[in-house]
Amino acid sequence: FTTKHELCLFDRKEKDRAKEKEKKKKDPSQIKEREVPKHPSCLFFQYNTQLGPPYHILVDTNFINFSIKAKLDIVQSMMDCLYAKCIPYITDCVMAEIEKLGMKYRVALRIAKDPRFERLPCTHKGTYADDCLVQRVIQHKCYILATVDRDLKRRVRKIPGVPIMYISNHRYNIERMPDDYGAPRF
Repeated sequence: FTTKHELCLFDRKEKDRAKEKEKKKKDPSQIKEREVPKHPSCLFFQYNTQLGPPYHILVDTNFINFSIKAKLDIVQSMMDCLYAKCIPYITDCVMAEIEKLGMKYRVALRIAKDPRFERLPCTHKGTYADDCLVQRVIQHKCYILATVDRDLKRRVRKIPGVPIMYISNHRYNIERMPDDYGAPRF
């Protein structure tokens, strides 16, 4: 060896080879352990057993705006869609997002302040409504998410047991709802 540095590199290579041999000598008949993500007990296959009347519906900002454009009364249209009592919930983040939109969306703000809407306080940092809604849906499987936002729908579809309410053809529709409940199929 010409230098001290090359000697150190040679020693490292020898140690790495020894570790690889030890890894290969493991018993193939040994039981393999792997970590599987835990799912809540409320999920029965793909169906959520915590869903039932009265339905708790988390409302997104754009859902309110598109409901106004389609001239739909939010609470009444939800009841028409699900054939049951519905309680719309609005988080502080969604309320802050509507307030930030300004005077153009003052009708949406008045609808969001309706006494029929339940307010959910947020304790996390930041006011990004999509992250807030996704976190709440992951923690509590009792909500239906009402949104028109494609990206948010895509994120929520990856979470098992969370139905999504959306607007199409001037009425509310719902996807991923168990057949036992009164939700219409289109």
